Amino acid sequence: MTMTEFRPAAGDYAPYFEGYVAAAETGDILIYLTAQKDEAVGFLKSIVWEKWELAYAQDKWTLAEAVLHMIDTERIFAYRALRIARGDTTPLPGFDQDTYVPRSGAALRTPASIVDEFAAVREATIQLFKNFTEEMWERRGVAADAEVTALALAFIIAGHTTHHLRVIRERYLAL
Repeated sequence: MTMTEFRPAAGDYAPYFEGYVAAAETGDILIYLTAQKDEAVGFLKSIVWEKWELAYAQDKWTLAEAVLHMIDTERIFAYRALRIARGDTTPLPGFDQDTYVPRSGAALRTPASIVDEFAAVREATIQLFKNFTEEMWERRGVAADAEVTALALAFIIAGHTTHHLRVIRERYLAL
């Protein structure tokens, strides 16, 4: 039995992330992340180019910026999981998504390049996590001033993606 057959418990992550953890409705995070990758790539490829350039409201990100935010966040959270899994006890800083997004270069990218990057980042995340031992999954560290386990970070990544895919469906595609 591997740690991917478990869910993080309360106290394994900051309360702020409860919605993301709950959104990843699975007992096997690796299967979930893989299926989510396939579903997300197919879904994102189906969105017409013009939608990628639009924001659903004033002062909101464009669809391209939202997907690049998903990619940036996954990279950062996977990096946190790597450091924690390897036993690095150095507290890890938070990050300001509102600083990252305007500097993402989204307007210079094609939807296909963004989808390809999402697929590559997700595959790297899956490859990282599939080689974690039970001990690595259970290790705790501090990120953004809160204690978190590597397992919780995997669920947060999955739930964060679920959240943004739902926002894309409900707000961006309703334009």
